[in-house]
Amino acid sequence: MREKRRLRFLRQADRLERLRGDDAGNARTQRASQARSCNALEPPPPPLALTPALAADPQTDVDILWRIAREEPELRRWLVANPNADAELLEYVSQAGGPGVRRALNVLLDSLDDPAGA
Repeated sequence: MREKRRLRFLRQADRLERLRGDDAGNARTQRASQARSCNALEPPPPPLALTPALAADPQTDVDILWRIAREEPELRRWLVANPNADAELLEYVSQAGGPGVRRALNVLLDSLDDPAGA
């Protein structure tokens, strides 16, 4: 029932635009149909799989690193290993915690104290 009312409303709106002779409305309708036809030909991008490799990869975009930090507690320890993780991100990770974060931060800080790795 609700769907029938919605379809009737959409048909009425379309008729109103045609009666008005509104070029903007017609252009909007044409753009929408063109966008639908273009999108139908191309598959959507696959969802991004958040993995330890992605979290530690220096090529990973900073926005994705922040998404991992906010939404994936089990991957936070891998962010510590990423050379592009800035101080603000590392601070957030240390405050938010998660499995293995404390140990990862200790390894990082120990490596900064002893750069020779002895």
